[in-house]
Amino acid sequence: MNLLSVRQLVKRYGGLTATDHFDFDVQPGETHAIIGPNGAGKSTLIAQLAGEIKPDSGTIFFNDQDITKEPVETRALRGIARSYQITSIFPQFTALQNVMLTVQAHQGHSFHFWARAHTQKSLAGPAQAALERVGLGHLLHTPVSDMAHGEQRQLELAMVLAGKPTLLLLDEPMAGMSQAESKQMTELLASLKGQYGIVLVEHDMDAVFKLADRITVLVYGRGIACGSADDIRANPEVKTAYLGDDD
Repeated sequence: MNLLSVRQLVKRYGGLTATDHFDFDVQPGETHAIIGPNGAGKSTLIAQLAGEIKPDSGTIFFNDQDITKEPVETRALRGIARSYQITSIFPQFTALQNVMLTVQAHQGHSFHFWARAHTQKSLAGPAQAALERVGLGHLLHTPVSDMAHGEQRQLELAMVLAGKPTLLLLDEPMAGMSQAESKQMTELLASLKGQYGIVLVEHDMDAVFKLADRITVLVYGRGIACGSADDIRANPEVKTAYLGDDD
């Protein structure tokens, strides 16, 4: 059984078809990357998977359940987490406090009780574990405003993981990073392989080819190819449309 299945998904904006009868699957524990040129419809697709945008037609199944019409909150409770969209990062708070807020939200408590919740081990324990998992255990009490860009992206991933998802929707996690930061994030995501289903949208092809079990190429909202990294590298239509044909 697939963890995620998308069938004949369509999203139009006036005369523009952003998602064109798109089919897509993610198996449990699989990292499935979506690549394509700017304007291909990748972010629109991710937003539909997350529940932020409603498709015009087609169906989205998660764990064999039709979730096409479900809102973001319901999908989050089912175990779907979009990177950097679970909650806002509060720059005046520490890394630990930010993740504690995410844990608190997923436990069903109101943010209104923050002062009391600050001392609760039920929040601090899982929050610290998530930070250690992404390599930020040494920055628990560092204000976000004092953290480097790459560290903030790691923090955002910790906030996603703190919700205990089964499917991660990662929309350009390396965006704005230095080469060293991108390498570190790639290694971090590699350490998560097999533990989560992951939909990865990313322009860094080195990261994509290292991380992805399968790659789908999106052009003008349409999937033109799907396969392993070797399959995609060798596909002449992909080379022409996106990777560039060096012949």
